[in-house]
Amino acid sequence: MENHYRAVVWIDHREARIFHFNAADVDKLALESESPTRKIHHKANVIGSGHEAENSAFLRAVVDSVSDAGAILVAGPANEKLELIKFIHHHLPKLMSRIAGVETVDHPSDGALVAYARKYLKAADRMRPQRT
Repeated sequence: MENHYRAVVWIDHREARIFHFNAADVDKLALESESPTRKIHHKANVIGSGHEAENSAFLRAVVDSVSDAGAILVAGPANEKLELIKFIHHHLPKLMSRIAGVETVDHPSDGALVAYARKYLKAADRMRPQRT
């Protein structure tokens, strides 16, 4: 995979789609969770929170796939994007400075996601202080 400065991660509990891109080129990587979480209902008088533990191996693979990117947008429809951010914050805090944003995005096509990320990260670049 060619190195590109920007990346977008779309993640839910079943899969992650990672795109490294520039203005003209896109590289895609798809990762599937080996044990996708499922809805767990909490019952009264039962020990536990009713939540399944995070899938560390899956989150680690996602983080490893974007560790060389300079600007990263994290997107997804539900809580897994926040689990990824917590994982990064806890395990690789230096990578947090490269997270340009976290956005709720339902289930876009690959092309729509990359177009959204290009526009989002271009706007984010304008918001950063310019070096002189």
